Amino acid sequence: MTAAPLVTMIVPGRDIAAFAPAAIDSLRAQTEPRWRALLIDDGSADDTGAVFAAAAADDERFTFVQHPASRGLGAARNIGLAQVDTPFTGFLDADDELLPDALALLLGTLERTGSDFAAGAYVRTRLHGDRYVAGRVQPWVAAATDPARHGTTLAAHPHAVSNIVAWSKISRTELWQDLRFPEGVAYEDQVVAQTLYTRARAFDVIPDVVVRWRVRPDGTSITQSKAQLPVLRDYLTALRGGIRVLHEAGAHAAVTARLDLILAMDVAPLREIARSHPDPAYAAEVAAFIAELEALPEFAHAAPDPALADALSW
Repeated sequence: MTAAPLVTMIVPGRDIAAFAPAAIDSLRAQTEPRWRALLIDDGSADDTGAVFAAAAADDERFTFVQHPASRGLGAARNIGLAQVDTPFTGFLDADDELLPDALALLLGTLERTGSDFAAGAYVRTRLHGDRYVAGRVQPWVAAATDPARHGTTLAAHPHAVSNIVAWSKISRTELWQDLRFPEGVAYEDQVVAQTLYTRARAFDVIPDVVVRWRVRPDGTSITQSKAQLPVLRDYLTALRGGIRVLHEAGAHAAVTARLDLILAMDVAPLREIARSHPDPAYAAEVAAFIAELEALPEFAHAAPDPALADALSW
């Protein structure tokens, strides 16, 4: 008799038919069997829907949901959240992959500690020849997840806020009762992640790699599109929103930790793009954002590590 699912994995995707089978296989390979997955096709023009439908027809643990037209990643995740009926909730973008023991590690620590969510490390994978090769755990990810901390808080571990992606975590479903992703924008997970950190009574972090995050060679992912002015605006809105959430919670040490990372890794590349960008509005947006950072009371305590910027190329 199959055990009742313990966690629902929300797996959205759009036009990723070439990558979705690997994501689906990574769920099937989990050493922790108590999961179900919602495969949400966000209005794909390719065969993503067919890949998802075939998985659902072959394995009852998968449920297929389809949007006739794209509504964006935030809306797709929110559709999934409305259908969760398990004690725990997780996310996996359909062009990424879970490590085989990811769910066992994250659920295991939560079952032992009773914390509200658990976050693990992740690595990026890039195409080398004909296969994707994983890089090392980046320093800012390690700062958030290594060493393991159980039942910690933002006051005790402010650098946790460096791990802002939705798909590195498993959380208790009750945390999502009144929490949803912003819709119609990019970088929708940043504000949500900071809200989880500030709301949690306690959370766990583990240094184990739980996800391989695929960097697409064609440069089509949102994180590779910051030179586009609308994407920049969404990005800066997300950064501002995350800082605001931390401020409103009185998490000043976490704001400083966030500033350290933004100043080390975001400001210089954005300035470089702005110098040659054909639209002067781009440089104006970047300059206004930097001025806002400099006006923050925590700015005086920020000490960005230049080595973090070098870590962008592994």
